[in-house]
Amino acid sequence: MLVVGLVLTALAAALHVYIFTMESVTWTSPRTRATFGTTAEQAEATREMAYNQGYYNLFLAVLVAVGTVLVAVGQRGVGVALVLAGAGSMVAAGLVLLISAPAKARAALVQLVPPALGVIALVVGLLI
Repeated sequence: MLVVGLVLTALAAALHVYIFTMESVTWTSPRTRATFGTTAEQAEATREMAYNQGYYNLFLAVLVAVGTVLVAVGQRGVGVALVLAGAGSMVAAGLVLLISAPAKARAALVQLVPPALGVIALVVGLLI
C-alpha cells in the first residue's frame, strides 16, 4: 500500500506542476483562460495573483517529490512526513475550493481526490 500511496501522490504532484504551469506561465493564453473560464481582461487583472498561487502549487508538488525520493533511498520517516504534508495540503486546498466555490466542484475534486486517496493508502501502508 505504501507504493500505491506514493504513486497516487506522485500523480497529484504532477497535476500540481501542470496547474503551476497554467497559473504562473500561461495564465493569459486562450487555452488556460478557457480552462479557468476567464476573459482576457479578467486574466490580465488577476495575473499577479495567479502567478503567486501557481508557485504554491509547485511548492506542494516539490514536497511530495522530495518525500518520494527520500522514501526510495531509505529515509522512510522523513520522506513519508514530507509526502503527507504536501499531499495533505493539496487535499486541504481542494476542500477550501469546494467549500468556497461550489460551482467549481469538478476542479476541486480533480485537485483533491488523487492526493486524498494517496494519503489514505500511505497511512494504511504504514499501519499494516
